[in-house]
Amino acid sequence: MRSKRPPSSSSTRFSLSSSAAKSTSHFSTFSSCVYPSTFPDEPKPYVLKKCIALLLTCASSNFKLKQIHAFSIRRGIPLTDPDMGKHLIFTLVSLSAPMTYAHHIFSQIQNPNIFTWNTMIRGYAESENPRPAVELYRQMHITSVEPDTHTYPFLLKAIAKVMAVREGEKIHSIAMRNGFESLVFVQNTLLHMYAACGHAESAYKLFEFMPERNLVTWNSVINGYALNGRPNEALTLFREMSLESVEPDGFTMVSLLTACAELGALALGRRAHTYMFKACLNENLHAANALVDFYAKCGGIRDAQRVFDEMVERSVVSWTSLIVGLAVNGFGKEALELFWMLEREGLAPSEITFVGVLYACSHCGMVDEGFGYFNRMKEEYGLVPKIEHYGCIVDLLGRAGRVKEAYDFIQKMPLQANAVVWRTLLGACAIHGQLTLGEVARTRLLQLEPKHSGDFVLLSNLYASEQRWSDVQKVRRTMLREGVQKTPGLSLVELGNCVHEFVMGDRSHPQSEEIYAMLREITKKLRPEGYVPHTANVLADIEDEEKENALHYHSEKIAIAFMLINTAPRTPIRVVKNLRICADCHLAIKLISKVFYREITVRDRSRFHHFTDGSCSCKEYW
Repeated sequence: MRSKRPPSSSSTRFSLSSSAAKSTSHFSTFSSCVYPSTFPDEPKPYVLKKCIALLLTCASSNFKLKQIHAFSIRRGIPLTDPDMGKHLIFTLVSLSAPMTYAHHIFSQIQNPNIFTWNTMIRGYAESENPRPAVELYRQMHITSVEPDTHTYPFLLKAIAKVMAVREGEKIHSIAMRNGFESLVFVQNTLLHMYAACGHAESAYKLFEFMPERNLVTWNSVINGYALNGRPNEALTLFREMSLESVEPDGFTMVSLLTACAELGALALGRRAHTYMFKACLNENLHAANALVDFYAKCGGIRDAQRVFDEMVERSVVSWTSLIVGLAVNGFGKEALELFWMLEREGLAPSEITFVGVLYACSHCGMVDEGFGYFNRMKEEYGLVPKIEHYGCIVDLLGRAGRVKEAYDFIQKMPLQANAVVWRTLLGACAIHGQLTLGEVARTRLLQLEPKHSGDFVLLSNLYASEQRWSDVQKVRRTMLREGVQKTPGLSLVELGNCVHEFVMGDRSHPQSEEIYAMLREITKKLRPEGYVPHTANVLADIEDEEKENALHYHSEKIAIAFMLINTAPRTPIRVVKNLRICADCHLAIKLISKVFYREITVRDRSRFHHFTDGSCSCKEYW
């Protein structure tokens, strides 16, 4: 009888973690294979293969996976064998290991089967660099490997990430030829791909012809509209989904709340919040974060704070959403206090968190503090500032009137300034009357985005404020010649279950006569309160009376007039506008809040203005 060999440094031993050992009832069987000291003879190769394959399924970390890989090599079982390689690659992908490791193994496997190809495509699709998934699909075609039903969902997910819609259309046609398009999970990934690439209409067209729809189908198409600036369509589809008795999940609620936030549809969002509470979806972290973001973007910052306080679990995204929300609502100091609390909790702020912090400093005129945080993100947290952070500093200096310093800062930036940065400088020049630097910024913008309508408007405002009407007309002629159209001012208000849209001079609404009568009454009541129209930036050399008439019909004034005639006295009014509020409207709405005893919240392109009793939360710093 041979005695068992004692363990020695030269003996090959492998141990599993207790969790891995408990995860299978077969542990006692395969452990005898990998502990050669317990058997007089080496196990047969096919037994070792089965044991290693089972070990791979139990691996709980990349470190343990490498141990198994090393053990298999020492035992003469190469994991580049097609049958063994597929197990290793599948586990690597499941553990989100670096795809370079998986690709190295894959490249050594002769004739990998479709399962292995699909696993590699899936791995890249779920990684930060999804583009190789498309290249792998092309290699499949070259090597005559036929795709199966699992190939397309993974591939389309990768295509959606890189927004390669033309490639996606080709895959769509191939899936049709192969008879896979009719499968609901393939159709759902096609929907997601079109929506993610900004082709909401294509997604909806596919949706209409689907004979079978599940919850994911409705998620995908609602999310497509929500993410592509089509919130009304998203809300309409959500109502249709409810009529078909499809119960929404957390993902659907995120899409719905995104649409509500875009429109400023506070009442509908509140109903969504009630549903989430009843369905226990408020415990879903992503949905709860979306709820905080929704309330903040609708001006309900106290509601956002309450949701945050009630959250069972919070992530850095939760903190960041509220910090940004406080900042854009004009509560800069509160945003910074929340940032200090985040730090005391031992959480590491993200790059986006610092965007919120710098935004808070910018909108409160806290220049020194802003530079302090900018330096801290680099020195304390090791975060490399991105163009968004540099843009915040330019905005910080520009709003404070330190336009020359803002220009010098741009010149010293280690990154190439993009159009947004130069546009920020141009906007500051327009506000503070810095014509020379404004023209420099405009010259750079002509090189980067020559047909952006907002740049023409900013330059026109700058010339108009300097009474340089010939230059204003020159800008206008250039716009006509280049086919550039000014983005019309658009204001949204929510009444009942509907969101009403108004543009400048809008007379399309059924209540137009009453609305314009109210506008005349507003003007009449504001005069005794000292209202004098701010006509400096009206873009034409015309008489003051004509300029005043043009100002009366801005979209936010029409929207407020509509709400005044359709809501009870003292009812709060909320307006969402797509452009920056002008100086005249800002002055007028302050006085409207006083004369009509209304709390009025206006969300413009960059921030919130909360008007109460003749004053604004921005304290004239905007």
